[in-house]
Amino acid sequence: MPDLAAESVDIVSRIDAVPKVLDVVCRVTGMGFAAVARVTESRWIACGVLDKIDFGLAPGNELAIETTICNEIRDHREVVIIEHVAEDPEFACHHTPAQYGFQSYISAPILLSDGSFFGTLCAIDPAPNKLNTPEIVDMFRLFAELIAFHVDARRKMEQDRHANELREQFIAVLGHDLRNPLASIDAGTRMLARTDLSDKSKTVVELMRASVVRMSGLIDNVLDFARGRLGGGLAVEQAERVPLRPVLEHVVAELSIANPGRSIETDFSDCLVRCDEGRMGQLVSNLVANALTHGNADSPIRVRTAEVGREFIVSVTNSGKQIPQAVRRDLFKPFVRATVEHGREGLGLGLYIASEIVKAHGGTIDVTSNEAETCFTCRIPLR
Repeated sequence: MPDLAAESVDIVSRIDAVPKVLDVVCRVTGMGFAAVARVTESRWIACGVLDKIDFGLAPGNELAIETTICNEIRDHREVVIIEHVAEDPEFACHHTPAQYGFQSYISAPILLSDGSFFGTLCAIDPAPNKLNTPEIVDMFRLFAELIAFHVDARRKMEQDRHANELREQFIAVLGHDLRNPLASIDAGTRMLARTDLSDKSKTVVELMRASVVRMSGLIDNVLDFARGRLGGGLAVEQAERVPLRPVLEHVVAELSIANPGRSIETDFSDCLVRCDEGRMGQLVSNLVANALTHGNADSPIRVRTAEVGREFIVSVTNSGKQIPQAVRRDLFKPFVRATVEHGREGLGLGLYIASEIVKAHGGTIDVTSNEAETCFTCRIPLR
């Protein structure tokens, strides 16, 4: 469990505005010491400090909570102002000014968006000061709100980061744990396919094989996503002059078997490409799988490759609903899907992985979509 003092000091130290706030507080009020304090039921922790009077506190230092006025502010949540302790009927005999030797004091509560009490913005000085003016009170309230806003933002960023880490670690573990049972199913269906089966049984085995292919692709995408996020990027091993046509034909054949009744038309060139052969197969597999999911089932999907100038072009085209412009902007981000229809749900990682594969090869990917068709086009340098 993180230390409260270290965590609080870290949050406040990351707020760039705090040093300027403390400087303005001292300049406007004439006070010699200003601080942002974290205040709980049991602790008073200095998180940000400007000390011109050698009060002796630095970030991370603590005062006994029962010796502070901030402890009372935590209960009533109002601004406290003391212009001259010796002349103040409420605080002339108060233990806090006597213990710490100040004559003027002002403190405003820092309240977070959920209503919780974070701490105070406070200032003290051994001499009396004119503090109880609308301008100074409003300034303290405004600065306290500003600090609260930044604390909220920092906490949300940390929560989001932690949630993303947990999600990505979970995805990586899940992907690995799914490999073994899937491999067993794959081996079992291959063995069954070689036996003498009835037509009905053969159909069932073919459907199971198709499901294995789809699940394997999903796991590949999940693991690539996790590796890319946790390991710093998608790994590719590029080889010189790779003949991609056999690889891509095999990918399309697998997807055709897994999707009987769907038409996939191909036009593959015989050009040689400097690339990662396996990743290029995965790229086309993801794009075609996306077209099968979102395209019109009655129209063919067209897959083309060509050498144009110094680029290797891969395009996958399908008919179906137009992708809105607003969706297109984020289409290659993880967990984004063009549509979410019953029976067509997915993780939303296929296009993200495809874009990462293209990026790793130094290429580009884009999409055009209208009422007639949607086309994904990848351009990869030949050298």
